[in-house]
Amino acid sequence: MASRKQSKAVRTLVILACLIVITAGLKAAAPLFTPLLVSLFLAVLCLPPLQKLKTSGVPEGIAIAVVVVGATLLVLIITAIIGRSLAGFEAKLPEYRLALDGHVSTFFDWLQAKGVDANTEVLTSQVNSSAILDSITSLASALLAALSQMFVVLLTMVFMLLEASSFPSKLRRAMGIPDADLSHWNTALHQVQKYIAVKAMVSLATAALATTLTAILGIDFPLLWGLIAFLFNFIPNIGSVIAAIPPVMLALVQYGLTSALLVSGGYLAINLVMGNMVEPKVMGKQLGLSTLVVFLSLIFWNWVWGPVGMVLSVPLTVIVKIIMEHSSEFRGIAIMLGPESDEG
Repeated sequence: MASRKQSKAVRTLVILACLIVITAGLKAAAPLFTPLLVSLFLAVLCLPPLQKLKTSGVPEGIAIAVVVVGATLLVLIITAIIGRSLAGFEAKLPEYRLALDGHVSTFFDWLQAKGVDANTEVLTSQVNSSAILDSITSLASALLAALSQMFVVLLTMVFMLLEASSFPSKLRRAMGIPDADLSHWNTALHQVQKYIAVKAMVSLATAALATTLTAILGIDFPLLWGLIAFLFNFIPNIGSVIAAIPPVMLALVQYGLTSALLVSGGYLAINLVMGNMVEPKVMGKQLGLSTLVVFLSLIFWNWVWGPVGMVLSVPLTVIVKIIMEHSSEFRGIAIMLGPESDEG
């Protein structure tokens, strides 16, 4: 009995060591894996409309072409919005810098009027208006650079969709079990598809509200802020906060503190309603992950694969949990990953 327990412990340690080595390899190969990962999850998202077209009698080749054309048009629209907004922002950059310097000077004058002994020259040197505005430009440029790689991502997605129908039979042959049960893989696929679909709808509503808010308040480039709100809403917990920072900063530059506070309050209201009321009600407990695990997975996958890992942290963790549920060694860990009511 003791030797059996010892051998099981050794096996578990070996598996854990292999997981650590695999994780280190995934992190080192991030430039290779992240485009493949994006292609895979886009393919997973495109499978439901593709299957609907095929069941409607549309030939597979035409169905794939329709889905790919739709995805390509969406990418082109996003790229055009970011590119146009970035060009407009750079054109107005000197104006923004003058306005921000004026706000800073007014703030220092207010401090001195209140009797605060402030060395204006020293404080001004500590407030770098160019760095503040350049951070907004850097964010838009980073999004544009990421979208510039989408051609390769879309091409890879096409080949994945072509192979999707034959993948289950190939997997069974590779396992050497013609009648192997792949239900847990189907469960993972459906959960990920539903999560991404629901998240996309909630993010779209969030983007519409953010665009409307910034347009009403007269903040430049409202479409850009709505797009950023849509994309960053896929990052759990902190994405909506990050998305609010650039428009708040621009509101401060354009109109001053009052406008910045109005934008902050508007984003706070949007995120409270969408993130704490609408999304939990629509999403429910279908993912089977605790709130703590969602946050820790965000940190872990960001460490492994950067921003792409942050966006896809929840689907990746769901897949890992489902795999662990079907492993005798890691079933206990899978239970720990679930919420309190999850009884496995």
